[in-house]
Amino acid sequence: MNEKQFDKVKNGKGFIAALDQSGGSTPKALAAYGVNEDAYTNEDEMFTLVHDMRTRIITSPAFDAQHILGAILFEQTMDREIDGMYTADYLAEKKGIAPFLKIDKGLAEEANGVQLMKPITDLDETLKRANERHIFGTKMRSVIKEANKEGIKAVVDQQFEVGKQIIAAGLVPIIEPEVDINSANKPACETLLKTELLNHLDQLKDDENVMLKLTIPTEANLYKELIQHPRVVRVVALSGGYPTDIANEKLKENDGLIASFSRALSQDLNANQSDGEFNSALGKAVKSIYEASI
Repeated sequence: MNEKQFDKVKNGKGFIAALDQSGGSTPKALAAYGVNEDAYTNEDEMFTLVHDMRTRIITSPAFDAQHILGAILFEQTMDREIDGMYTADYLAEKKGIAPFLKIDKGLAEEANGVQLMKPITDLDETLKRANERHIFGTKMRSVIKEANKEGIKAVVDQQFEVGKQIIAAGLVPIIEPEVDINSANKPACETLLKTELLNHLDQLKDDENVMLKLTIPTEANLYKELIQHPRVVRVVALSGGYPTDIANEKLKENDGLIASFSRALSQDLNANQSDGEFNSALGKAVKSIYEASI
């Protein structure tokens, strides 16, 4: 583990940028960026275009270590280069930003009010490659839709089971049990989730550390105990579909919670913008998310 990056992520001011759209969400991300499906004819061309978008974001002067602690990458982004350097190396060495990797393979069908992660059959190989590419940590997502105690327990059990494999590989896992913002029982889901998370955190050894990525809670400061837990490096928030201004306002109500937003970072960016327009729009987004996180 990179101790300098660990200290920055744990103690620094800023947020985690989510740049990890994968195969299913990439067309939507490109379309929002002004690149329609008629601009590519196959998956390889699509991923090249999205890497170009991410490269433009990462190399922008607005994307800096003063505001951004880490960036979450898609696996293909990890394996591609920026200015002759692997993406994670560029982030760490040129930008001073810790690189994370999305490792989950998507969601299973809903059962007991939740969606577990699909099996990560190549986890050992992925973690080996992540270390070779100098990745600092990982991220994996599940979804909670109902206040079903059995389902929520299954989500957290699975997340920590995989998380311990990640820790053993020398990386810091971001555990992401997202609560659907449209759940009819969102507050109850969050209360059950908090209990399960604390149970698992209390069982970690002194050298086992995790991060948590959680939906902004309905009750402000509900996750204070998680934020203060000695085994938690940082608790970051996903916007979960809230509009950016609402997500930022909700985030400000929660002491110690920082952002890990995706759409909010890129929603005003467009492939047809000049560099000046692009950097200005990105700078405004970075500033608003940063200010909500401190």
